[in-house]
Order: sequence, then structure tokens, then C-alpha cells
Amino acid sequence: MIPKVVAVVGDLAAAFELGIVCQVFGLDRSDDGLPLHDFTLCTPRPGTIPTTSGYTIQVEHGLERLIDADLITVPAWPQLDAPVPALLLATLREAVARGAKVLTVCTGAFLPAAAGLLDDRRATTHWQFAELLARRHPRVSVEPDVLYVEDGPVLSSAGAAAGIDACLHLIRLQYGAATANALARRLVVPAHRAGGQAQYVEAPMPPPRTPYELSELLDWIMEHLHQPLTVEALAARAAMSPRTFARRFKTLTGTTPHRWLLERRLQLAEELLETTDLSVDAVATRAGFGGADTLRHHFAARRGIAPAAYRRAFRHST
Repeated sequence: MIPKVVAVVGDLAAAFELGIVCQVFGLDRSDDGLPLHDFTLCTPRPGTIPTTSGYTIQVEHGLERLIDADLITVPAWPQLDAPVPALLLATLREAVARGAKVLTVCTGAFLPAAAGLLDDRRATTHWQFAELLARRHPRVSVEPDVLYVEDGPVLSSAGAAAGIDACLHLIRLQYGAATANALARRLVVPAHRAGGQAQYVEAPMPPPRTPYELSELLDWIMEHLHQPLTVEALAARAAMSPRTFARRFKTLTGTTPHRWLLERRLQLAEELLETTDLSVDAVATRAGFGGADTLRHHFAARRGIAPAAYRRAFRHST
């Protein structure tokens, strides 16, 4: 769990990215059964802080708020050419050393990178700044084409929308799929986009070339996850060759049909484990894995935990 969440800003705050973490962690939605966080904002020099959108905010707390934080969020860091206060870097390192997690949005990744927290680890940032991050911090393995990356204590994300995805990913890990899905409904955003999905998809909604839209096919797949679904069968349903279908599917979603389908099935399995008393075998069948052994294999590979252990951890959240 991450009961105490702190957002840290510098001498200039990125308004939209800060708003994202405030929306996810700073609002009281406990009436809907969603987790309540002790959320605060801090800065190295408390006082009036200008934002990138032209208005100012009043930040009352200094870096002492990071001392016992469970999660430190770093919105976009607009002043990339300004030196980062040494005390901020040291406090960030100390917080991580005692077990705090760090979540960055967009250029917020530059802060833990400057603190050495991303050395020999994978990270991402907005694609426009990925080359700069790699050049300034050569020990960081920068992945410019993904939405978010979690490596060790740091979860870094790309542009603003990817920051929402990363936040929901963290909520899913900490509180379970049902809680993450409920929060996504409140935010009116997709419940889950895999971190490996491409940052930039050239044609998110390609023009139709056949009477059967791919968007309709995706809806159909979601209703038939329990059935055997091959690329060949899906391509035939979309009236395309398998090669054309695979290419257009990746253009639409940023990932392959196999990876997309596997992620949807894992999400369904998570929800069934949390919200039903079905056996692991029955969950595997309903989610389209065929048998419990296959479900266990993919759950361990993609979630790092066994289905039964996942149920024990998150069954209470329902």
C-alpha cells in the first residue's frame, strides 16, 4: 500500500502533469470505496511557485515531506537546464533507500536520473526528450518507444496521458484490478494500457477498408475471450490476410494481436480472481487460457505472482 503520497516540484511547476497526480492521488473518493491517500505537495523553496500555464500555486511544504513518503511523484520537470538542488537529490536518494517508490511523468524522469536512481536501470520519458535523457545520463537504459517502465523503485512514464496509465498501473499493483478499474471509470480513461505499448501510434483510428471495422472486432474479442482465438481466425473475421491484419492491428493498438489478447485475458483473470470464488481452473477457462497451468505460467511471467497468491492479496479489495 502507498498511504502517503507526495508530489515534488521545482521553481516552475508543470501544471497539467501535476494535475494528473493530484487527480489520481489527491482527491477523496473513499465514498466509492477507492483508497484514500495522504497527499501533499512539496518543493525545495516553499512559497509561491509559477506554473507553465501562467498562474501560480502556493506550496507550503519543504523537502521534509519526503522523509516518510511511501510514494514520491515527480510531474514533468520544465527547467531541464537549471541545476537541481543538491539537497533534493540527497533527500530523494534517502527516501528510496528506506523503501519509498518514485513515479515520474514525462520529463520528471530527469530528477531520479540526476540522483543516480536510474543508473543501470530502464526508464522512459516523452519521446522528444528521450535522446537528451540518454545523452545526459549514459548509465540509464532509455526506452523511447514505450508508455511506461518500472525498474526497481522507479516507475517512469512518457507524455501526460501515459502518466495516467502509469498511475493506474501502480494502483493495480498496490490495490488490485477491481480498484484500478473503478478509478479508471471515475477518470473516464481506459482501465489499462500495457507499458510496452508504443508512445506514438500514427493512425489510432485508421479509415475503414472493409465493412467490418477493427474497432468492432476488438469489442467482439472482449466478449469472446473464453474462446480459442488465433490470428488467422481474427484476420478472417476482419476480411484480411493474416499479414495485413497483423500490420493494421499494430497500427491501431501499438502492439501485436498476441500481446494485446494476452493482456486482455490476464486482466479478465485478475478481475475473476478478485471478485468471484471460481477455482483457478475455472478462471483459466473463462479467461481463455484453457487450463490452470497455462494461466499460472503467464501470470508468473507477466505479473510476477501466482494466481492463488494474487487472490489472497487482492480479494479483500472487493
